[in-house]
Amino acid sequence: MEWRGAYVGGEEIAQPRNAEVVEVQSPWDPNWIGRSFLSSRELAEDAVESSLRAFEVWRRSRSEERSSLLTRIADEIAHRKERLAELLVYEIGKPIVWAEGEVARLEVTFRLAAQLASIERPQTLDLSYDPRGKDFAGSVQQEPRGPVLAFVPYNWPYNLAAHKLAPALATGNTVLLKPSPHAPISSLEVVRLIHDVGCPAGVVNAMNLSNDDAQWLAQHDGVKLLSFTGSSRVGWFLESLVPRKPVVLELGGDASVIVWEDADLEWATQRIAASAYGYAGQVCISAQHVVASAGVLDRLRAALTEATLSCKIGSPLDRDTVCGPMISEVEAARVEAWVEEALKGGANLLAGGVRNGTWYPPTLIENVPPESQLGSEEVFGPVLTLVGVDSLDEALARVNSSKYGIHASLFTRNEAVVRACHDNLEVAGLIVNDAPTIRFDGMPYGGIKDSGFGREGVAHAMEAMTEPKVLLQRA
Repeated sequence: MEWRGAYVGGEEIAQPRNAEVVEVQSPWDPNWIGRSFLSSRELAEDAVESSLRAFEVWRRSRSEERSSLLTRIADEIAHRKERLAELLVYEIGKPIVWAEGEVARLEVTFRLAAQLASIERPQTLDLSYDPRGKDFAGSVQQEPRGPVLAFVPYNWPYNLAAHKLAPALATGNTVLLKPSPHAPISSLEVVRLIHDVGCPAGVVNAMNLSNDDAQWLAQHDGVKLLSFTGSSRVGWFLESLVPRKPVVLELGGDASVIVWEDADLEWATQRIAASAYGYAGQVCISAQHVVASAGVLDRLRAALTEATLSCKIGSPLDRDTVCGPMISEVEAARVEAWVEEALKGGANLLAGGVRNGTWYPPTLIENVPPESQLGSEEVFGPVLTLVGVDSLDEALARVNSSKYGIHASLFTRNEAVVRACHDNLEVAGLIVNDAPTIRFDGMPYGGIKDSGFGREGVAHAMEAMTEPKVLLQRA
């Protein structure tokens, strides 16, 4: 059994008497159980006070000190990489190759923050555009906002925690971290590692909270910024509770892939299948909808059907496994119900569609009704829809009809088509000739429409977690 406590004031807190146990059952191994506990409101209050006290010191720390801490964290991640990957495999069922990839990115994210923290300095203001400027010297310093409340989802419990922790530490902020109830052990393991390498007491606090207490904490005057990654429903609700606080929301998506008439179909099929079915589709930028030019629809249908049927399902410990279990039987049953609804509405099942406990197979379905849940909501499962179109305008309209807008991808060799899609698609990022799941940890990442507000990516999150303070000095 894996056990993790809360972290408050630099100490791991043992489970208090009468605290509600948080128990996590591995989605694929009945012998693996993780345990933590729900923190009380009193303990959460202590965490806020600890965070505020630490902020008064950490905000004045030298950039070299922050960079050194972040580098030590990255070094320790590299040292513990096998253990960290194994924990992901058991707690959330992430296939081992994906788990190793997340740990590698976890290290990269902290190293990026270390580099950026080391070069932090005031920016000189150019005042030469105004005749009055000759009498002044001006600069802008980015000032930390204060304690950041960070909500972390279950699907990337390491790296999505890092995208909140690393920029906050780099900019002199402190953090209150709330893990997902589906993956508290993994996120708390990162917090433990951070303390093991010498993080000052109170700079990072972490605890499991009930929904009511999480809402209370979001509204606490001691919390200065809310950073939430998770469902659109919960994210926008939390945002409504804190209208006067800065908020960064990274929410749901239903990424579309346009396959144009000149695409390399073999490559497109390979990348689409890996995106849609890898880690059972539990990624907010997994491919969900394929919009194909009519000229390639028949060939693409045949290729995707074959790729779907041959996609490797199996133990997350098997290095050949692409599609492992879903996080819970409840989620797998939801996906099953959405597919059944689409079929009753006239869709055509090409492959897959038969659930076994937490395992839902790679599934390809054509002509899904746009008004169905599968056609209009984020499936967050290993299901791919296919539809043909007669023109690029129709393809653009199909993609833009979604209420989401994080990434889309496009397979084509035609630069004019690339430009038309980039200029007209209502998404925050377009990936050309690869899957929509591609993300680099330094680039601006986020969504528009129901997919969120603000951007992550280390430098962009650092900007969100600070505010500019001007200094003007008369010569």
